Amino acid sequence: MIGPGTGVRVYLACGVTDMRKSITGLSVLVQDHLLQKPSSGAVFAFRGRKGDRLKLLYWDGQGFCLYYKILQKGTFPWPGSGDAVARLTSAQLAMLWEGIDWRRPSWGAPPARVG
Repeated sequence: MIGPGTGVRVYLACGVTDMRKSITGLSVLVQDHLLQKPSSGAVFAFRGRKGDRLKLLYWDGQGFCLYYKILQKGTFPWPGSGDAVARLTSAQLAMLWEGIDWRRPSWGAPPARVG
């Protein structure tokens, strides 16, 4: 995914969002419900009712970028509370975008020592 680098602030709009909303509608949600400035350089994530659709809103300094992903199988892991907001790291955002449960990632065993 081409987009914000590491260290970016990420906010999840908990609950469900109407995926018909455009950049303008999502910007209003960011201001009114998340109480953030849409052009702050942070990434704002929204999930649809069925859980298989994800929109990311991001201001890159010149304009808004809107990323939209629909999973063929499964759903995006998401907190359930309606009006709340959750913070993620950029690494958790990368896991979310890939459909990996960022709340409980499955870490493999550490590399074996070659002797």
